[in-house]
Amino acid sequence: MPKSLDQKLALLAKERFHKTFILADAKDADMALGIAAPGPARKVAPGGFPYRTLAEYREQIRRIIRQELVDIMLMSCSTNELLTIRERCFDRSPVTAAVRTNDSTDIHLCRGDRYSVSPSLPFASPTLDHIQAGKSPCSPWERSRGANLGLYSVTFNNIPERDRETLQAYKAFRLEAESRGFRHFLEVFDPNVPFSVHGVPEDQIGGFVNDHICRMLAGVPTSSRPVFLKIVYHGPRYMEELCRYDESLIVGILGGGSGTTYDAFKLLQEAKKYGARVALFGRKINHAEDQLAFVEMLRHVAEGELSAEEAVRAYHGRLQATGVAPQRSLADDLVLTTTIMRYAASSVPIDGGRVTSPGGAPGKSEASTLKGTPAVSVPLAGVVKPAPVPGRTPTSAPMIRPAPGAPAAKRLLGSIPRHGQDEL
Repeated sequence: MPKSLDQKLALLAKERFHKTFILADAKDADMALGIAAPGPARKVAPGGFPYRTLAEYREQIRRIIRQELVDIMLMSCSTNELLTIRERCFDRSPVTAAVRTNDSTDIHLCRGDRYSVSPSLPFASPTLDHIQAGKSPCSPWERSRGANLGLYSVTFNNIPERDRETLQAYKAFRLEAESRGFRHFLEVFDPNVPFSVHGVPEDQIGGFVNDHICRMLAGVPTSSRPVFLKIVYHGPRYMEELCRYDESLIVGILGGGSGTTYDAFKLLQEAKKYGARVALFGRKINHAEDQLAFVEMLRHVAEGELSAEEAVRAYHGRLQATGVAPQRSLADDLVLTTTIMRYAASSVPIDGGRVTSPGGAPGKSEASTLKGTPAVSVPLAGVVKPAPVPGRTPTSAPMIRPAPGAPAAKRLLGSIPRHGQDEL
């Protein structure tokens, strides 16, 4: 079946700032968190275990694949073996299977560990043979049975020896991937060590990461380049800077750690406004009360059909309609809980396929949160069935669309947690 990812990449190749948007569910946390990876159990008996099981985690993945609203399902190698190779879950789906190809030490987030604050060291549990075929060695036919897209992550800590190791490992991966016809997207984390170690001022982290990306990819030909990037969203200025520097780069954002529903939807809305065309959400989906409804609202925001505020209200309406108890009240879930950000006011939305910035001069910083701001009342036109999409089976759940003339919410900016590894 044609994959929605390939169709959207083709559109973006022709028109870099086409309105299309790629969504991914990052269900690869079992390569980072161990027992806690499946997420919190909703009902825990006295003395019981607080987390879901791996089997429950994988069943949720199956449900989201069947929903057909995300473009990519990112998994661990072992989950890919089960769902892609054995069960063939993606054969008749527009969703593309993807696998985390490396698990450097900064994502070893185990109880009692020190890895997350120690300089990242390259490491990879799976091989490309294992991702593509579930075994090694393998025949060309066996290689075609598994995933052919992977995430590779790097972390630069401003430590020359360690960063050189990271670059060497990525180079080796790229060469192997190119020889096997394996596609990848590149995740670039913020430094995972304290400021006393990396020495980059907080307001310059976005520039530090952007410069590393551009410098690194300057030495990489098209045949070995990532199909898109996945980075921490550092606000309009740094997103705009990266997008305008090289329009061949498709830039995506990672969703960050747990927070309010508004945190997730506003992050997506703002990042898209300033040039991002991909978003990968992990923990925010996995910790949602209703993952299918949460993904549906993400899609509405990504397509510009609902604002972030409207999507939060619609999500709570869905929870109420299905009898699911929310973790927070609607008022609490409409609060931006991530840290206040300070961005150049000269940054403006991407318009007409071009990135523009009036005057090009730095403007005054701005900072705002939703806390204390009256919630916007958003009238809804009602519940409607989604329009059919070629090659996609419509979800049985109805979608909610805003009524014409619904009031616009105030423009508010927020950030996600510092390093990005806590998204897992």
